Formats: sequence, C-alpha cells, structure tokens
Amino acid sequence: MDKVYNMSIFAKVVEMGSFTAVANHLDTTVGNISRAVSVLEQNLDTRLLQRSTRKLLITDAGRRFYERSVAILADIEQAEAEARDALLEPRGKLRVYAVPGVGRRLVSRAALAYRRSYPDVSVDLILSQRMPNLLEEQLDVAVVIARTLPDSAYVSQKIGVSHCVLAASPAYLAEHPAPERPEDLVDHTCVLLGTVDYSPDEWHLESVEGRAVYRPVGPHFGVNDMDAMATILKDGAGIGLIAAFSAIDDLRNGSLVRVLPQYHTQQRNVYAVYSSRQFVDAKIKRFVDALKVDVGGELHAYTAELGINVEAA
Repeated sequence: MDKVYNMSIFAKVVEMGSFTAVANHLDTTVGNISRAVSVLEQNLDTRLLQRSTRKLLITDAGRRFYERSVAILADIEQAEAEARDALLEPRGKLRVYAVPGVGRRLVSRAALAYRRSYPDVSVDLILSQRMPNLLEEQLDVAVVIARTLPDSAYVSQKIGVSHCVLAASPAYLAEHPAPERPEDLVDHTCVLLGTVDYSPDEWHLESVEGRAVYRPVGPHFGVNDMDAMATILKDGAGIGLIAAFSAIDDLRNGSLVRVLPQYHTQQRNVYAVYSSRQFVDAKIKRFVDALKVDVGGELHAYTAELGINVEAA
C-alpha cells in the first residue's frame, strides 16, 4: 500500500479510537485498516499501537509518528490545494520571452496591465533575438513572429498579424526622389533588417495589384533591431522595411514617410507559444487571453490605420 495512504489511515485510527470506526467511515473492511497499520509498523520496525480486545493504546513511538504524520499530511493537502488553485487563479511567477520589437512596444504594456489585474503574479519579461528553449530556460510563454511555426511539441495560439512597410525620412526623400515602382529601389540606399523574424536578403512586397520581390543590391546599412531601424531611418540613412508597430508613431508625426505606400510585406503571424496543452496554469491561460486582446487589438488597429487589407495578405 502507499505510504502516505497508510499514514492517513494510522492518523484516523488514532483520532477515532478504533479500526472499526475508521472502516465504517471509509466504507472498507476492518482487515484493510489493520493491514495498513501493520505495514507501517513493519516498515518502521516499530510498534505504533498496542492492540487488545477491548481498546487500542498508542505507544510513545506511535504518538511521535502520529504528530509528524499529521503535519506531513497537512502539508500534502496544502500542496494539492495550491496546485488545484493554480489552475483556477493566477499566482506565482510568469516568465515571458518576446522578440525585442513587439516586446518593447506591445508585450511590455500588455504584461504591465496583466500584472495590475493579477497582483499575485510576478512577471519576468525577457527580450532577445535568440529563440529560446522554453523548457530548458523555464519560460512560460514566448511571443514570436513568423510566417509559420515549425512542428514541435509546444502549443501555439495566434494572437495577431504583423506587416512591414517601406519608410524613409523626409530629409532623405528631399535629396533622393521617392521610387515609383519596386524596381526603382535599386537607385536607393536600403536599410536592411536581419532578425530571427526577417531575412534581409529579399523583400517580399505585395499590394492589391500583386506581389513583387526585391533583392537589395549595392551599398546598404544593416541592423538587427527594429527600434534601431527606426532611429537610423529617421536620421536619413535610406529606405527600409519597418514593422507597423515600430513605425506607427513616427509615421503619425511625420518623422518617417511611407515609400511605395501601396506596398507592404507579406503577413507574418504573431504567436503565443507555451509548453503544454494539458493542465495549463491559470497564469499562462489568462496571459495568453490578455495578449489576444491587448497585443492583437493594437496590431489590428495599426493594420487598419495603414490601409492594409489583411484578408488579401
């Protein structure tokens, strides 16, 4: 029999004063109750109860074992309650990974709002270009951007979509006439973004009129961070592809201007990835739900503001 089960039987015998009372309480036989206590005594090589035909007497060793057993059983019950509660109410530490661009602007705000809603949760937000191993790095949720995700044992939920647009500073365009077609980009300095989400080698552009692929050639400027991309473009480095979520404020205030405004990149999906489909902690489930509303909602608003037709993308 299970040791913890036998301990619980022994504790009930001490508390109720007889094997028969415990057997009736648990709807089992007196023999089963007696055997549970006997197994404990054999394992401990110690007499816990003195049995007679009239009553049970607990030994000194039995009294000490009973007191420790009650404490241990209470701890186990508390641990089980906390584990069950973790599936119902967010609590504990939530470790979140996000790629820097969407992480700085959107995930960080969503995480702060989530933390205010669930003050019993501590949030660690890790921003990195390097794709993590969720299990090895003990991460609860990863927010990534990709056309599609590779097959894995992880669970993913799409929380929104993202597009890049071509942009440059007004100063750059004052010196270099804006291109009218994708082929005209060959006459411009291109600022290339190279991250885990984007390849700098090819710009896959599309519009309501169709698709175009531009392969940057000649002198260029390369960067691996979306916020740095925005700074470089505003300083007049050239024309670059920049995510709507990084460019939207600069486009609104005129620090950046869209180039070939009818074009944008192919749609990339923003995913929340976590390790298991079964027994998902409430802190994870509620956070993913919050990402869908907060991050997904913001991404949708940017797409609409820039006139990008998601259904056609």
